Amino acid sequence: MNNFKTITLNYHEIIDLIPHRYPFLLIDRVEEIIVNESATGIKNVTINENYFTGHFPDFPVMPGVLIVEAMAQTAACLMSYSNKSLQKRKAVFLTGIEDTKFKKMTTPGDILKVKVKVISNRQNFYKFSATAHIEDILVAASNFSAMLQS
Repeated sequence: MNNFKTITLNYHEIIDLIPHRYPFLLIDRVEEIIVNESATGIKNVTINENYFTGHFPDFPVMPGVLIVEAMAQTAACLMSYSNKSLQKRKAVFLTGIEDTKFKKMTTPGDILKVKVKVISNRQNFYKFSATAHIEDILVAASNFSAMLQS
């Protein structure tokens, strides 16, 4: 029998973990948290997102850089949830983005699933791998690093 308990964070729990707020909070829920290992962020993409007015008015597409930001926010939630001493005390900042590929456009009505895994961590420095999917289709993949504010 599996003793694994699924951990899901809603909006209110997310904003207790990371400093991002509307309109720059880019995840609606975090699921499948395995402490210090992995998490899945969920973004319900809607036409009401303010970036769609300019990207692009006749063909709204979620900017790739915001998909990477959703990955980073999911990673920040994982780090903060895994280490209670970080909550509301330290911010997480991206330090590098590598090997990023965009495979498919993300448009209003899509549900973006962002899967983040910890590759390594030393003191306040972390490396992650992440993928973003719509249903079972790969949309983007990236490796990135982040550090905790000291």
